[in-house]
Amino acid sequence: MDIDALSKRFNHFGKQECKGSSRLYENLSMNIAEDAKLLQIASYAGLGQPIPNLFFGAVQFLLLKGNRHELSEYYGSIVANPRDCDTAYPHFKDFCNQYKNEIISILQSKLVQTNEVRRCAYLYPSFCYIYEIAEKPLSLIEIGTSAGLQLLWDQYSYSYNTGKEAYGNLRSSVHIKSEIRGDVMPLLHKMSPPVVSRHVWIYM
Repeated sequence: MDIDALSKRFNHFGKQECKGSSRLYENLSMNIAEDAKLLQIASYAGLGQPIPNLFFGAVQFLLLKGNRHELSEYYGSIVANPRDCDTAYPHFKDFCNQYKNEIISILQSKLVQTNEVRRCAYLYPSFCYIYEIAEKPLSLIEIGTSAGLQLLWDQYSYSYNTGKEAYGNLRSSVHIKSEIRGDVMPLLHKMSPPVVSRHVWIYM
């Protein structure tokens, strides 16, 4: 991928996927989008990979392995009280330059397996509809997963559009908010339809 296209990808990642979710990655993404040297490193990722995810994953992997660097002080997964992300980028860039070869090796040899819990926002009304038609408890098979997080869709709570009314497991600490576009509201049971079995099928 050429540098201009890669810059746009990091810019989009920061604005659309990180904004309101991770200030650290939003800040880093917007800076990387303007940094030719780091974009060059990121360009080693394999074809078809979500490059920002893989790039950030490679950096965090090296930090979690114990590579000592001031950058670790900005990660909530590493320290109890992370520093203000507004000052993180110079340390991030220094880390990437220092561990450039290791990062490139990861980018060339590893793949991203995405399994985002927020995808359950569209599974919930789908399963409500299926249960309404079948009138039987559900049996679930998740294909190609590494975590099985979507198999637990009935363990989360949900709200759509206004967020005033919740559905699913109302006692759950995981609450998924979503927006329904258009005038048609899908079928939403107040409580999750029953599930009798769950299976993960991983293909190699």
